[in-house]
Amino acid sequence: MRVDLHTHSTASDGTDSPAELVRNAAAAGLDVVALTDHDTSRGYAEAIDALPSGLTLVTGAEMSCRIDGVSMHLLAYLFDPEEPALLAERELVRDDRVPRAQGMVAKLQELGVPVTWEQVARIAGQGSVGRPHVATALVELGVVPTVNDAFTVDWLADGGRAHVAKHETDPFEAIRLVKAAGGVTVFAHPGASKRGHTVPEAAIAEMAAAGLDGIEVEHMDHDAETRVRLRGLAKELGLLVTGSSDYHGSRKSVQLGEYTTDPEVYGEITRRATGAFPVPGAGGV
Repeated sequence: MRVDLHTHSTASDGTDSPAELVRNAAAAGLDVVALTDHDTSRGYAEAIDALPSGLTLVTGAEMSCRIDGVSMHLLAYLFDPEEPALLAERELVRDDRVPRAQGMVAKLQELGVPVTWEQVARIAGQGSVGRPHVATALVELGVVPTVNDAFTVDWLADGGRAHVAKHETDPFEAIRLVKAAGGVTVFAHPGASKRGHTVPEAAIAEMAAAGLDGIEVEHMDHDAETRVRLRGLAKELGLLVTGSSDYHGSRKSVQLGEYTTDPEVYGEITRRATGAFPVPGAGGV
């Protein structure tokens, strides 16, 4: 069984529509794929309608959080998407994305980059606008060669020249909200140091004590040494270890199923969840 628990569609900052994503996941030989768009569940219905036979969909979201000034992402799986408190918090984060992106455009213009809000809005389409859309605009303009090259202190990384902060949830509150909605929580790419400052291990231990279920270890932004360290930390704290592609379609080079989660860990996630259930494919539309 091949399980990929972290992907993005055009509902946030991926380039595949939800329907395209599940079809591509099946074509890539996956048995299970999680749709984890940033702070939104808007892609669920389309993905479920198109879900091919033989592929199971795990509904989820990647929540934007911040602790002690450091941004982090929390993967939430199989929660009740209509639970009022969690829904309200996700909407608060999502609604702050537009003014934040507009602020980044303004800063880039001050730096002499001829980017426009219209360009970024076109790239984002119907998705929740975010830094990857601004980064794509920089690629289109020839300012940087790839999206990843825009995530530096010169441009859009935390503390970078064109960075603008947004509303981000306290991770302890996020864990509480997801748990109350029947979901399971995993700290996404906790060792991705090239994205900026990372959360200290002591804080991860505090999150584990507060109910964090796991940490994402097998990820393109983790080198071999980081993976060994994180596996040791997970064992010490009694956390589940996941792996995933963090697929964004053509926006990143990583492919669906390039990194995967142990089927036993996936089974444990489904056992812990009470807010929703994995959706088996029925052939799609």
